[in-house]
Amino acid sequence: MRLVSFIFTLLFSFSAAAIELPQESRVPGGIALIPLTGLTSATAPSAWYRGNRIMVLPTQDTAYAQQAPWIAVIGIPLSAKPTETQLMKADGESFPFQVQGKEYEEQHLTVTNKRHVNPNEQDLARYKREKAEMVAAFKTWSTPTLSSVNFKLPASGRFSSPFGLKRFFNEQPRNPHSGLDIAGGQGGAISAPAPGKVVAVGEYFFNGNTVIVDHGYGLTTMYCHMSRIDVKTGDQLNTGDIIGAIGKTGRVTGPHLHWSVSLNNTRVDPLLFVKE
Repeated sequence: MRLVSFIFTLLFSFSAAAIELPQESRVPGGIALIPLTGLTSATAPSAWYRGNRIMVLPTQDTAYAQQAPWIAVIGIPLSAKPTETQLMKADGESFPFQVQGKEYEEQHLTVTNKRHVNPNEQDLARYKREKAEMVAAFKTWSTPTLSSVNFKLPASGRFSSPFGLKRFFNEQPRNPHSGLDIAGGQGGAISAPAPGKVVAVGEYFFNGNTVIVDHGYGLTTMYCHMSRIDVKTGDQLNTGDIIGAIGKTGRVTGPHLHWSVSLNNTRVDPLLFVKE
């Protein structure tokens, strides 16, 4: 079985070395690792969940190798409910799974720019255009050679706001925090956490100066509130390449990097991918 899986990885754009998987956490905003039992095709099965294509990796030299030659790596949305069975399909076969509940803490912030809390009609129209551009980037599907789907931290600093917080701006409830905030100080370097391609660069209403990087197979990262952007759309990045600098553009209360990780167009906890 290992020899067959090894040949498969050579033929279909995966590194011949074992691919280290992210940490599994079957909670809203987490990751499910689903062995595709019974699917033994030479090519990676086509897998879908909630209308988005799913990353499928070979299980060669992993703890899942005896269960199936392929494993689906699924981002679970923060809106997922533990009372609802989740359903992923691969090559026409159904793979249901459950998620556990998780209660995220609240965060109350005071934003001085009132339009960043209650946008006017022009602001909302701009946001809708920008959101469509970002979603298109999150839905990017490319098939580069992979050796890992784990990341280095993109900046130095304390974690000022963890993923998943229930957020209140000027005491008004807003969407949960969909990334990890790193308070590294104005002008601190932001670097690529893994190889990838820049697929979007913009100055957005809420996110400020923003870069989105595609790492392949539905895995993207986003960097927001930057003071400086040092890359352009189409740039190929290696781990450690400088993307830009920490700033306080967009909706912020101070300089920091908002780092978001998206898997199958679903924002998930970035720390599940970090191996230091």
